[in-house]
Amino acid sequence: MEDIFTLEHLTSLVLLIMLQAVLGLDNLLYISIASKQAPEKDQARVRTIGIAWAIVLRIVLLFLLLQLIQWFQNPWFIIAENPYFSGQFNFHSIIVLIGGVFIMYTALKEIWHMMHFDPQLEESSGGTKSVTQVILLIIVMNLVFSFDSILGAMALTDEFWVMAAAIVAGGLLMIWLSGRVTAFLKKNRLYEVLGLFILFIVGIMLLSEGGHLAHIYVFGNPITPMTKTTFYFVITVLILIDIVQSKYQKNLNRSGQKH
Repeated sequence: MEDIFTLEHLTSLVLLIMLQAVLGLDNLLYISIASKQAPEKDQARVRTIGIAWAIVLRIVLLFLLLQLIQWFQNPWFIIAENPYFSGQFNFHSIIVLIGGVFIMYTALKEIWHMMHFDPQLEESSGGTKSVTQVILLIIVMNLVFSFDSILGAMALTDEFWVMAAAIVAGGLLMIWLSGRVTAFLKKNRLYEVLGLFILFIVGIMLLSEGGHLAHIYVFGNPITPMTKTTFYFVITVLILIDIVQSKYQKNLNRSGQKH
């Protein structure tokens, strides 16, 4: 028992919780946007149940990865080298690629919906999906996002309980934050547009990561993953543009009222 609560293990636990928080930002945004597809009265319950089940399945996935890491990394099929396209696809790369495509589709669909927004229709129609459908979406996409954090955790420690505790702590933090992010987006609808474009970039990031994992070459050029530094830089620029544009628009409105 004394070996469990060592300074090394406790330090690893704190670092892993921080890692879960940083890598979970894009996941949190997806959950907040996806939960809106459920009826409004069920949205908070959908987020809580979806994340809770995702915590359990993340721990199961962690156990499987520890036991079957070679199976997950071995290629399932190979597209032989040619001048146009080649790659070696394993389970990890396939899941990440599918997740990237789905997230980009979700973001574009919601952006299209906003461009053809009808407030009266929106109020009368409510959610577009059932509670079960949205919960399943949250669980599946949570697992897609979990690969990075689990593999990162395995690089920091080999203690299962430390990694499992970090997953639980990160999940509880996500449950707490998801409601606040959703409430913020609901009060500030213009930021929802920004959130959707950020989500689209998350999809691109996953696609590039999946392409790198699959060793994909397109016309002889390798797919390189978008780094987290690049991702956060792009997000910062988008937020700054949005802030400046909003301030500029307010100044124009004030100027117009004076005249």
